[in-house]
Amino acid sequence: MSGKETILVIGSCGQLGTELVESLQKIYGAAQVIAADIRRSNNPVFQNGPFEILDILDQKRLTEIVAKYKPTQVYHLAALLSATAEQKPEFGWKLNMDGLFNVLNLARDGGIIKKIYWPSSIAVFGPNTIRNNTPQYGAMDPTTIYGISKNAGELYAQYYFNRWGIDVRSLRYPGLIGYKSAPGGGTTDYAVQIYHDALEGKTHECFLSEQTTLPMLYMPDALKATLDIMHASAADIKIRTSYNLAGMSFNPNEISEAIKQIIPDFSITYNPDYRQAIADSWPAIIDDSRAREDWGWNPAYTLESMSKDMIDNLQALKGQAI
Repeated sequence: MSGKETILVIGSCGQLGTELVESLQKIYGAAQVIAADIRRSNNPVFQNGPFEILDILDQKRLTEIVAKYKPTQVYHLAALLSATAEQKPEFGWKLNMDGLFNVLNLARDGGIIKKIYWPSSIAVFGPNTIRNNTPQYGAMDPTTIYGISKNAGELYAQYYFNRWGIDVRSLRYPGLIGYKSAPGGGTTDYAVQIYHDALEGKTHECFLSEQTTLPMLYMPDALKATLDIMHASAADIKIRTSYNLAGMSFNPNEISEAIKQIIPDFSITYNPDYRQAIADSWPAIIDDSRAREDWGWNPAYTLESMSKDMIDNLQALKGQAI
């Protein structure tokens, strides 16, 4: 693969982007993976290959970067996440939609970009969605700016594919959990912070109620799914809005019990805030059978195996032992 493809990762310094850049460097070679974000991270992964400062709303700058590196694939990850976008709804819409248009239009008009990855989210669903075994196709009435923008973005991705043949691929991520970067302002991010608090001997104050079940995905599985869909044959990508994707579903009580199996003294309290209403509008369990059928999706981690791996790796990063 290396030598034939050049990859541009926009929004590279976020939770997903940091690990995706690292994975792509291993596949294609560090020199072939261009990381770009509005500011540079001090994570060592970004010392290995090219890095460009980019505000995705600056179309001129984006055009310059594409002309310089001639990327054949773009992973467009820049977005304002659910909870953060609710604080700045107009800017959330502008960033999420105009950023997507800038990438889609450059692929349409420039002739360099051959394939685009753009993530969607379970935030596209809403209060009238079937919460258990949420189907690929069903009611979509998102209640957040993030969800509204992702719903619109899915339809535009399909539109650009149908009208201009732009090869856009997408996954509806559930909550993502990883140990290599800090939480990024999402409604499911309690499930990252809780592990940090457990290792630091803190009581975790959860902003969701203890029985709030949400679909989640461990970062190694999220990376696998993202790379699998991008490496799949175009003929196997039968859905051009976005694929449902799932790994596991659990509530705050269940994750705290999994942590207690490893750190018995861990404690949790509950103080639901505005994010509770967002979580209540989302699915609890996702039906991702189309992803499994079309391009072979199959997650590897359970809540228990993820918890062990998270704690082991966070301990190593923090240089501590239980």
